[in-house]
Amino acid sequence: MKLWNSDWPSALAPMQDVTGLPFMRIISNYGAPDLFFTEFFRVHQHSRLDPEILSSITDNPSGKPILAQLIGESVPDLRRSVEELLDYPIAGVDLNMGCPAPRVYRKKVGGALLKAPAKIREILFALRSIIPTKLTVKMRIGFEDDRNFEEILQIINDAGVDLLSLHTRTVLGGYRSLPDHSYVTRAIELLKCPVLLNGNVTSAHAARDLMSSNQANGVMIGRAAIRNPWIFRQIRELQNGQTMFRPKMKHLHQYVVELLAALGKPGLSDPKLVSRSKKFLNFIGLSVCPKGEFLHCMRRTQNSSELLQICRRFMLDEEKEDSDFPLEPFENLVARPSQESAHCSAPFEILRS
Repeated sequence: MKLWNSDWPSALAPMQDVTGLPFMRIISNYGAPDLFFTEFFRVHQHSRLDPEILSSITDNPSGKPILAQLIGESVPDLRRSVEELLDYPIAGVDLNMGCPAPRVYRKKVGGALLKAPAKIREILFALRSIIPTKLTVKMRIGFEDDRNFEEILQIINDAGVDLLSLHTRTVLGGYRSLPDHSYVTRAIELLKCPVLLNGNVTSAHAARDLMSSNQANGVMIGRAAIRNPWIFRQIRELQNGQTMFRPKMKHLHQYVVELLAALGKPGLSDPKLVSRSKKFLNFIGLSVCPKGEFLHCMRRTQNSSELLQICRRFMLDEEKEDSDFPLEPFENLVARPSQESAHCSAPFEILRS
């Protein structure tokens, strides 16, 4: 089974608390990638498959392949989880070896596995022995440095992994350090399987240029797809030589309205909905106002009515609605660390792509 039929395959990066069914539905409506991954299923002795994450598999609105991502280090429990997942319509199973959240890697899972090549070998060989479909891996170039990088690539080869998604930062580098995409080129030289480039793929043009310069087989995009849900459509249009869709600010406003509606669910209070929405708007806001005024005002809203009012003010008022939505985030907003993270969850820490 092929995972894609595209010359420039794209994937939506798995981001915890983000890439569940509601966001998948929106992305599918705006232009689905070639491949989806679930949020990670936490695997340990007492774990059970999370029904909310399972819904992104059973109710997948895109018709595109979806892989179930696991995070854990106990081989018996990982095997048990895989056996349960094989009853569902998944294209395969993905092992998370890159999560940079301290509360995760301190449990010796996610990015912490990059410190233990022998453990990686044990896990991947065990999973390969019971997975009849695709076995894939998402990883970073190392934990604090790249000392184990090539050894881990050899293990990936030996285990018969079908796809590697490589985020070209270290775990301790988080999202603040600069990615080094030359590691993708090195991985492609050493691996038998395709490699997706991940890390700071900010636009469709950037995706095209990065694939070309680093020989990547495709791209995995996370935070940029929150900011610009048309990005996968734009990649496809560039690939096909078509005129690339250029959204206006009125289109962005409509996206925000749909996003807030999608994030709401029974029992979720308005303050919690607003708090959850701000996690997304932290990224959307990188292309709304170059001075950061939208981010400043948005983070101080207390209810959904105030939040929508601020969105209308910056996206629709004063003839803004027909102005172009920037294809790239404003560099000055990306470059400076947020001084206002106390007002909402700091996006670089909560979204682990």
